[in-house]
Amino acid sequence: MRTKKPEIHLGLEGIYMAETSICSVNGIEGKLYYRGYSIEELAKHSDFEEVCFLLLNGYLPKEKEFLSFKDALVKERDLDPEVLQVITDTAGKGLPMDVLRTAVSLSAIYDPDVKDNSKEANMRKSIRLISKISSIVAAIGRVRDGEEYVRPEKKLGHVENFLYMLNGEKPSESERRMLDIMFVLHAEHSSNASTFSTIVTGATLSDIYSAITSGIGTLKGPLHGGADEAALRMMRAIGKPENTVKYINDALAGKQRIMGFGHRVYKAYDPRARIIRGYLEELREHASPEVENLTAIALEAEKLMIKKLGKAKGIWPNVDFFSGPVYTHIGIPSSLFTPLFAASRVPGWCAHMLEYWENNRLIRPLEYYTGKTNVKYISMTKR
Repeated sequence: MRTKKPEIHLGLEGIYMAETSICSVNGIEGKLYYRGYSIEELAKHSDFEEVCFLLLNGYLPKEKEFLSFKDALVKERDLDPEVLQVITDTAGKGLPMDVLRTAVSLSAIYDPDVKDNSKEANMRKSIRLISKISSIVAAIGRVRDGEEYVRPEKKLGHVENFLYMLNGEKPSESERRMLDIMFVLHAEHSSNASTFSTIVTGATLSDIYSAITSGIGTLKGPLHGGADEAALRMMRAIGKPENTVKYINDALAGKQRIMGFGHRVYKAYDPRARIIRGYLEELREHASPEVENLTAIALEAEKLMIKKLGKAKGIWPNVDFFSGPVYTHIGIPSSLFTPLFAASRVPGWCAHMLEYWENNRLIRPLEYYTGKTNVKYISMTKR
């Protein structure tokens, strides 16, 4: 006998699965906090390495702790030869996110702590993952451009070293700072789809490499990690600022989705988008003609979308919308946008996994069955 149909929460929307002290997202007011610190404060005063420490440990480090943490990141930058070989063999053929997922999964084999799931070992593995995934993304970019792998430079900071490994030369201070802020803004965002899939895998007491590989696979989807690339494609399709109004109006009339607008949680202006917008305004003074054109299109589209859908329907720019022009200014190809998102998000994924394991429970939701029962089997000759 079928029970009364329960309330179905599609996408598990509105369901609380755990307690956390890592991240708070206030979608109504457009507020975001990492371990209690507002994203505005961290973007202004902190950097990615310090944010990594904060997310993993729960507090801001003292100088000695921070230097030790940075040293640990530096020591883990270089890639195992076998992992690098797989990247070399596949990066020119496969999608960057597929290559990244494969390289991260393979990296587990060469981790000295692979069989140790203690809290201390998982912290060491988290540091390795944060460090190595950035190197993997840089290596993918090099191979796709037909260039040789650039070995990491120990004297450079995390983001500066990433750009050095990607481009073969040290970035300017403005480029380094701008990308560092992008890493900070993408480092964590509560129980989003990729974080949830990371926890689902880890909750089986699988290892942290398997969990992070799940997160990467989830992030690959265009409804989660690919929106910044899609938004940039839209800007390039618009072509010129004066074409923006017609393009947006036609798209809305055809009920097409405008990538980079709207968010599952935010019903106000995404605070990360507001920060990126500020930097986009700043770089216009010394941007290339291409980036200046993209910026003009982005700002015109923002103005129109807010007028049409902002206050009326709660559809505002999200973090993905302004990211494309900024990455283009820094010299990062659009094919690396989502892998770069993954490299930025690793500390958040790892922090949630470490926290969840403190009070682990296998995740097993229910489904309400609507199919038949007691169906009689008929042999194949009589069907």
